[in-house]
Amino acid sequence: MSLSSLLLLVLLFTCSSAHNDFFTSIGHMTDLLFTEKDLVTSLKDYIRAEETKLEQIKKWADKLDVLSAAASQDPEGFLGHPVNAFKLMKRLNTEWGELENLVLSDMSDGFVSNLTIQRQHFPNDDDQIGAAKALMRLLDTYQLDTHSIATGQLPGSSPDASQRSVLTVDDCFDLGKVAYSEADYYHTELWMVQALKQLDEGKESATVDAVTILDYLSYSVYQQGELERALDFTRRLLELEPTHQRANGNLKYFEYQLAKQMKAEKTEVGEDAEGRRRKGRPDDYLPERRKYEQLCRGEGLRMTPRRQSRLFCRYYDNNRNPKYVIGPVKQEDEWDQPLIVRYHNIVSEKEMEKVKELAKPRLRRATISNPVTGVLETAHYRISKSAWLGAFEHPVVDKINQRIEDITGLDITTAEDLQVANYGVGGQYEPHFDFGRKDEPDAFEELGTGNRIATWLLYMSDVPAGGATVFTDVGAAVWPKKGTAVFWYNLFPSGEGDYRTRHAACPVLVGNKWVSNKWIHERGQEFRRRCGLQETD
Repeated sequence: MSLSSLLLLVLLFTCSSAHNDFFTSIGHMTDLLFTEKDLVTSLKDYIRAEETKLEQIKKWADKLDVLSAAASQDPEGFLGHPVNAFKLMKRLNTEWGELENLVLSDMSDGFVSNLTIQRQHFPNDDDQIGAAKALMRLLDTYQLDTHSIATGQLPGSSPDASQRSVLTVDDCFDLGKVAYSEADYYHTELWMVQALKQLDEGKESATVDAVTILDYLSYSVYQQGELERALDFTRRLLELEPTHQRANGNLKYFEYQLAKQMKAEKTEVGEDAEGRRRKGRPDDYLPERRKYEQLCRGEGLRMTPRRQSRLFCRYYDNNRNPKYVIGPVKQEDEWDQPLIVRYHNIVSEKEMEKVKELAKPRLRRATISNPVTGVLETAHYRISKSAWLGAFEHPVVDKINQRIEDITGLDITTAEDLQVANYGVGGQYEPHFDFGRKDEPDAFEELGTGNRIATWLLYMSDVPAGGATVFTDVGAAVWPKKGTAVFWYNLFPSGEGDYRTRHAACPVLVGNKWVSNKWIHERGQEFRRRCGLQETD
């Protein structure tokens, strides 16, 4: 019984006392004994309910206290694990709301008010869905299985089981529902199977049962053309709940379709039966998806020994630049065609931390230039946040800009501001060009500095797993290494775009990826990188 019901009963009791003069009759007073007994019983029920509720809240608080203590020791490292990031999105978007509903009527106003105020800053449904999709992206890109993700056993993550975050039955079910809402039946099946497996292993769920999971499973495998498995899941569902109306209807329909398919298979030669679907990942908009993901896994092109022998490491002073004659920088060839070089120990730890400190308050969702309209907009294939830092804002930014000019020999007065990017859970930027192509609006026209002639990319963190920069046209892969920078030209000396520089930032599997990049433009380079005598140069 709720507190309001109890108070109502007390109120009725006091009102009846006022109007019936119970003290004038023992007979009436005996009735009050039973009324009081009922009140005591109701009060005990209320106390037990509140104690149960408080025990649930205490367990929740204790669990989060341990989690917060572990996470606060290394927040970026903790959130570098994609399962931790997903569960944070889910807790703040869903579970804290459930806790608020649980305690809203009976806990102190201070806590509820504080929680209500804080909730406006919590992640929303889009954040939770985005984190769920990131886990699916990691699953595909790095050819993982749902068990590895659910148990937190990811490449590059801590081998200590006590340090790993795991997905519950409810978590796996929620991931399957996200895929289902996108009509992605391939991933729906994977996560529903994982949820069912954990239920079969004795794991508990607060919100979902095997019947519900089997209902999703039967439909998702049917949508992939696996009628026999759809039948198996439906029959198993009906064993648990024989009166399930939809399952009984599906059973007859699947049996009919299977009989029809088997009949068609006997008469068809060399073609699929009518209505049959091919199982697999959903159709993709990115034609180079397979090559891109192979490179992300480190399965890219291997140079011949002869080509490899032409790559060198050297001390570099940029034609005896006075700043680097005594202390030249370490330069390493990463790729030959196009030439991609890496500079080691190019910035200090202190400089990188200052850049991050300046950028953090300004980080906003990264955008892309629409190839049709030229308008900047967000895109599902660029998952990161970025901020722009001008040289005037802090001496360390000016110092880094000057260092880029001294090392590359290019004029950076016409370059864009330093862009700092931080990648989120499963953060990526799918294959793209840095320079503007002829068939799209001039995205740099308003700058008046020409096209992007070159890219300088500085890694400001190590990434335990994933996060490589890959060049899909030539098969090169460059792996993040804190304090190093890679550099390449986007344009030929003639000013034509070098399409071999199409590149991508692979999804971050484990870790927290920080980079900063400088896009250097054509204007000002006329005498620093001269055009060749031939148009084809």
